[in-house]
Amino acid sequence: MKKTIFSALFLASILFSGTSNAQTLASAAKVNTTKETKSKTATAYKIDPAQSTMTWNGKKVTGEHNGTVKIASGELQADKNKVVAGNVVIDMNSIVNLDVTDKDYNQKLVGHLKSDDFFSTEKHPNATFKISNITPVKAAKAGAPNATVNGVLTIKGIAQPVSFPAVVNVQGNTITAKSDAVTLDRTKWDIRYGSKSFFANIGDKAIHDDFTVQFNLVAKK
Repeated sequence: MKKTIFSALFLASILFSGTSNAQTLASAAKVNTTKETKSKTATAYKIDPAQSTMTWNGKKVTGEHNGTVKIASGELQADKNKVVAGNVVIDMNSIVNLDVTDKDYNQKLVGHLKSDDFFSTEKHPNATFKISNITPVKAAKAGAPNATVNGVLTIKGIAQPVSFPAVVNVQGNTITAKSDAVTLDRTKWDIRYGSKSFFANIGDKAIHDDFTVQFNLVAKK
């Protein structure tokens, strides 16, 4: 059952369900409004996909898998050396698993992750993350998260609010943003395959609802 492990993304998800569709749409609308308002006075930095990465990790009762998902595009907006908004487009068809050496098995695993059991990449080739606001962490130590990033992650067309710590720096013509491991509940994006929350008697075939994603973004003017 290793082929069914990646209960994610991102990442990856991803990229989380007690929130109604109306609520999630309202959240997304709020993010868009915030972004448009702030962008009037902010400078846009384009995300460089070649220098940006996203990793994922998913677990089940008997093991785990990890891999990467490519960042397709996006931008971060900064005002007075502070990131105030942004958006990230994630290429869900680029999912890669890194811990399996058997080529045939790996191909089946990745194919399963792209199927309707998980991310439905044929119907939903991209996931998106839109930043609504970033709250500075007071007296953050060097190298430690200096910001709390709040936004909306959309996977399979389902928008859910997400918040996580990150190290965000604006230096000259470059912005770097690196998150801690972000824990997400895949069932909030209607990814239920192998979940004990919905299939109580599956025993050691269960896949954990929670998975993690981690990003490292580089954006330039």
